[in-house]
Amino acid sequence: MEALTHFFVGLHIVGISALLGGFMTQMKAMGAGEARIVPAMLHGALTMLVTGVALVGLNEADGQTVNHVKIGVKLALLVVILGLVYVKRDEERLPAPLFGTIGLLTVANIFIAVMWT
Repeated sequence: MEALTHFFVGLHIVGISALLGGFMTQMKAMGAGEARIVPAMLHGALTMLVTGVALVGLNEADGQTVNHVKIGVKLALLVVILGLVYVKRDEERLPAPLFGTIGLLTVANIFIAVMWT
């Protein structure tokens, strides 16, 4: 069970990397007002959702305690990120504040995961 949990943690990190990496590749374009959602951002957010749910299920099944408030906050942020990315994925240009919000929520999700104990 531990190996499976580690596998999903790795996939979860791959998902956050794709989401944040996709955002970072568009930062220069964001300054020019020409940022757009790249497919890696959508796929990364979906990967995070699926692996996050799997991780909660695996930890619950293994009898470990899960901080449901933390998971709820992270899930709420991810649902907002996923909604923005999904709805705006076909637009050629996004306003800088909207695109920046996606990056800010992504970084907030990372810090909540790491610092909230």
